Amino acid sequence: MKERLNEIKEEALEQIQSAVDEKTLQDVRVYFLGKKGQITEVLKGMGKLSKEERPVIGQLANQIRDEISEALETKKTKLEQAALEQQLEEEAVDVTLPGRPVQAGGPHLLRKVIREIEDLFTSMGYSVAEGPEVETDFYNFESLNLPKNHPARDMQDTFFITKELLMRTQTSPVQARTLRKHEGQGPVKIICPGKVYRRDTDDATHSHQFTQIEGLYVDENIRMSDLKGTLNVFAKHMFGEDRAIRLRPSFFPFTEPSVEMDISCKICQGEGCSVCKGSGWIEILGAGMVHPNVLEMAGFDSNQYKGFAFGMGPERIAMLKYGVEDIRHFYTNDIRFLKQFHGV
Repeated sequence: MKERLNEIKEEALEQIQSAVDEKTLQDVRVYFLGKKGQITEVLKGMGKLSKEERPVIGQLANQIRDEISEALETKKTKLEQAALEQQLEEEAVDVTLPGRPVQAGGPHLLRKVIREIEDLFTSMGYSVAEGPEVETDFYNFESLNLPKNHPARDMQDTFFITKELLMRTQTSPVQARTLRKHEGQGPVKIICPGKVYRRDTDDATHSHQFTQIEGLYVDENIRMSDLKGTLNVFAKHMFGEDRAIRLRPSFFPFTEPSVEMDISCKICQGEGCSVCKGSGWIEILGAGMVHPNVLEMAGFDSNQYKGFAFGMGPERIAMLKYGVEDIRHFYTNDIRFLKQFHGV
């Protein structure tokens, strides 16, 4: 039995040494050390041995089992290390090769225009105010001198959630909310950027969702000339020092008097062309002196405080400044369009 155990040991060590992968090594383990392995088969004959021989054979069997197990673990470690080295060699990366260029994105053109307008007005002492896009009828209309059933509401047909909740049609509600927070004490000097919504048919110049920036300045001794000077600075900053402006009478329920502002056409220098429809001027925004009713509803004494307000669409500003012919380009996320303005 001793001789058979030593033969098993020599045979096992030889097969372990010649194993070329872990599967072969596992087969060797099962063949020699498994429940039906060679050592177990030998030990089945222990019952035929004398009482004195059994401990000797048992000790020898355990010793041989340990030697085979140790040889198996050593070989397994070597095979794993060899496999790792082969994998590293096959997957080697030349770190001296140049890297693949990564395309860098950039801010959306509308975001750039909005930021440029914000930077201009904050440099003039304005602060940026924001408010909810889901607005109440009171703040969106009534607090702006647009009572229920007022005909001017037709121009701002929007998406109603309930009779009193709607998607705001302008950022003017932010002005009304800010005025109320000041509790009748000026000055109030803010710009209000954000998304607005109207039930409009989408085409080259209209969208059911667009952005707007409105401005408000309320204080003592504010005059129409202050409004004109502010808008003149804005026009020259955004479109160039050679741009002229003109104010035309208009109507907005929340301002009185109200005006539309035009800038001189850049293409024809005011001579008249197809872009400005032969007039030499391009409409750009609406403005006016804050209506006394709006001030009074917000708690301001309209005899003491005056103010002006203006509103513009960044899409229109961007279209005029960068020659974009269709407002829908801003919302279709076409990389070919957006990439044109990464450097502006």
